[in-house]
Amino acid sequence: MRLELRGITKRFGSFTANDSIDLVVEPGQIHALLGENGAGKSTLMNTLYGLYTPDEGQILLDGRAVEFDGPGQAMAAGIGMVHQHFMLVPVFTVAENVALGHEPTAAGGLIDVTRARGAVREVAQRFGFEVDPDATVEDLPVGVQQRVEIIKALARDAQVLILDEPTAVLTPQETDELIEIMRQLRAQGTSILFITHKLREVRAVADKITVIRRGQVVGSADPSASETELASLMVGRAVQLGVEKAPARPGGVVLRVDDLTVLDAAGTAVVDRVDLEVRAGEIMAVAGVQGNGQTELAETLLGLVTPTSGSVSLDGMELDGLSVRDRLAAGLGFVPEDRSTDGVIADFTIQENLVLDLVDTPPYSRRGAIDRKLLRENAEQRVAEFDVRATSVDSTLGQLSGGNQQKVVLARELSRPLRLLVASQPTRGLDVGSIEFVHKRVVAERDKGTAVVIVSTELDEVAALADRVAVMYRGRVVGVVPGSTDRDVLGLMMAGVPLEEATAQAAAHHTTLGQADQRTARPGTPTRSQDARHQEEGR
Repeated sequence: MRLELRGITKRFGSFTANDSIDLVVEPGQIHALLGENGAGKSTLMNTLYGLYTPDEGQILLDGRAVEFDGPGQAMAAGIGMVHQHFMLVPVFTVAENVALGHEPTAAGGLIDVTRARGAVREVAQRFGFEVDPDATVEDLPVGVQQRVEIIKALARDAQVLILDEPTAVLTPQETDELIEIMRQLRAQGTSILFITHKLREVRAVADKITVIRRGQVVGSADPSASETELASLMVGRAVQLGVEKAPARPGGVVLRVDDLTVLDAAGTAVVDRVDLEVRAGEIMAVAGVQGNGQTELAETLLGLVTPTSGSVSLDGMELDGLSVRDRLAAGLGFVPEDRSTDGVIADFTIQENLVLDLVDTPPYSRRGAIDRKLLRENAEQRVAEFDVRATSVDSTLGQLSGGNQQKVVLARELSRPLRLLVASQPTRGLDVGSIEFVHKRVVAERDKGTAVVIVSTELDEVAALADRVAVMYRGRVVGVVPGSTDRDVLGLMMAGVPLEEATAQAAAHHTTLGQADQRTARPGTPTRSQDARHQEEGR
């Protein structure tokens, strides 16, 4: 199916989210829509999917103009959409979620569960998915839940599949699996609109790239374009893809974790006898594949999780028994992994979210009365300082893009004196411009003398920010290494390989690659290791 958008315009009051956008997606094509958070990508896709009605313009399918009054009509026309935040019922099974709204019935009007299971199996087998129709969705990993969303669309004969920021909640391994699924779908004739801001993924899978900036199409590119070129096109300026920072000047120990153990509801040790020290003026990255205890470790530091044994101290003060409020007052700043659930209140305004933990204390509140003027002055100052893009400080957080919501969280946490900053997945779901901003602020906080703990599954982020890296595997810290440690070594450690063995394996691997390159390289042609090094320098 050929999809064409002509002059699509969508306004919300005086704000124009999409401004005369033209776009063509050919049959069996992966067309990437690239842009910053808030550029208008999701608005355009929600318009295509029938969630919004365009104020101007046309949608054409195989040359025929169509109008959708809702997602049901879009699905009937062959358009499916997988949203960034999954639209699944957690307590339902996979089969029940796929059938929801289109339930097959048997005699007497009862739901035919056998047919629902069969529909899941048919799509799963056709595309090589591994999904159990009887599994309960809330028990599935995030990557498998996303497959369920894709199966939902394909089970309804979607010929054009919209994937809206599909890798924002995925681990690197799950992202690789999704890219392979996209290639399988393309091979079977499905057209894909891939909405993202991750340059490496775009270059890996897209057939064509269209870039949107501030609601307008500003250009198109081939996947052969460099990351630097794509980033500049997205942001409208040169973007620093690496992180510039001076060597750390560590001071005294600020955070000390001794023999910390946390058990889950089943009695399994998700944090297993962890020892850790973080000093003033250094960034300690906690690296590992998602689900190896990093989340529980970070939440234990804040006091959201009670450890089974062990201790945590801040500047020599034992934190056991202290509330979250007390820990924040002691100088701990926390950027949560899931900002929408744990970091902000979507229905509150920007100015309210910026003082969530301070609104009942001086100077914002005196004798039970909130100083609204001071709240507004604080918000206007932070919005300007942290480049939060919003029409007003009275806007609710739910109206902001993910990147701007994250900036609000950072503005709140970094606008008070800190001794320790703990940031979990601080750039998850952010575009290159927002990532650049977040990284600079984190490094600046380190340079002020704050101890910083970054929890990240992104190896690029770990390598860029860390002064030291603690690698976690199955709840244990398998090693603490310098931030300059070879990425292959870090990757092996993340798979549970001890440091010495990982170092030996990585060295042997590099030697083998170098010998192979020397045997096969033509005169004047850079070897694979040289080429990789040049790419790294280019970033």
